Amino acid sequence: MNIIETAIEGVLILEPRIFKDERGYFYESFSQREFDEKVMPIRFVQDNQSASTYGVIRGLHYQRMPYTQSKLIRCVEGEILDVVVDVRKGSPTWGRHVSVILSGENHRQLFIPKGFAHGFSVLSEKAVTQYKCDQFYAPQSEAGIQLKDEQLGIDWKVPVEKAILSAKDQLYPCLADAPVDFQVNDNFYPEL
Repeated sequence: MNIIETAIEGVLILEPRIFKDERGYFYESFSQREFDEKVMPIRFVQDNQSASTYGVIRGLHYQRMPYTQSKLIRCVEGEILDVVVDVRKGSPTWGRHVSVILSGENHRQLFIPKGFAHGFSVLSEKAVTQYKCDQFYAPQSEAGIQLKDEQLGIDWKVPVEKAILSAKDQLYPCLADAPVDFQVNDNFYPEL
């Protein structure tokens, strides 16, 4: 597995070793041992999968303390633009974002540590996205940021007239008004 750093410390792109031959390809999509050694020790407890059509934008979601989640995202079919926003108060990159193309072709994965909001837009006709979380879903701590927050400057690569948003995602506040309780110096991994 090759690790690529992004413009925000801790947010990492993971590229697996792909073995191709006349039958197709094979790769190890996750190894606990290799992840612990190359990224950080972690215990994922929940796997999620979504299927979406072109123009769907999901996010920007996060769970508030004490249920904050780290995520490992991959797109197994189609293509998405995956977006991560730093919502850790006091961080030198607070409010900045990183966007990465994840697809069934490039097999890349994106690791998102705790303290970040996450979302993606679907750029292909259909996309199937899978992600691992190190904390169970906790609806009482669910929060989000307005996808169209102009202060974030995110280009979702989907024309406004073709964007498909959930009713809930349309109601989230801008980052300046969002209920964010992460601090840059929080020890999110005390058990490790």
